[in-house]
Amino acid sequence: MNAISLQSEYHSANQKTRAVWRENPDIGEIKKESDYDPVKFALATGIQPHMPYPIANLIRKLEQLMGNDGLADILPASGFHFTFLPLTLPIYEESGPLPAKVKHLTGLWRRYQAKHIVIRQLRLVALPSQLLLAGIPDDPAIAMRQSFCEEILASEWKNELLQRHAGQAIPAPFWHSTLLRYRAAYLPVVLRDFFSTHKAINFGDVSGELILARSNYNWTKFYPVNVSALAK
Repeated sequence: MNAISLQSEYHSANQKTRAVWRENPDIGEIKKESDYDPVKFALATGIQPHMPYPIANLIRKLEQLMGNDGLADILPASGFHFTFLPLTLPIYEESGPLPAKVKHLTGLWRRYQAKHIVIRQLRLVALPSQLLLAGIPDDPAIAMRQSFCEEILASEWKNELLQRHAGQAIPAPFWHSTLLRYRAAYLPVVLRDFFSTHKAINFGDVSGELILARSNYNWTKFYPVNVSALAK
């Protein structure tokens, strides 16, 4: 996946979503449960970059727009992150023990830990019930993610990775942070209009050091795994 193909992926996703919205003018069925377990924790890798002002302002606009709409789950500033590679489903307790084989995982991760990656040209990408902030990673990040993914698939963590992606591409093509999840089949008109107004804006770049952590679904609760200690 390179910059040109990613641009095409994002454009195609937006086109498909807008087609779905045209066929479904209302929000559709309200979801009885969240897409992600709100309590359990998963193992994941990613970055927690500084939030640039244009993105902070974008989130403030979303918060003001949605007001007290209980169906809108907007990413808090404290959870701003970009996943590098999610490794497991949310199956762990917040403070419970991790499996003994986590030592093998940290051994694989050691050469990626704290590597600096950059994601550029951030823009809004719409899914039927979500708004993403997605960008173009630098070439070293693409190569590192592919390498790490292949190592996991050849390891005793293969099944966890396959279960996490549930038949989808591994690694997933998008490099993104989910800004808003709506607890219905489709976004309401007010959010569709918001997307249309902001979809052409370049929100700049972010960068950060890679970390392996136990995190909740939106990274507002986040516990780095002690890679150096466990990998010995």
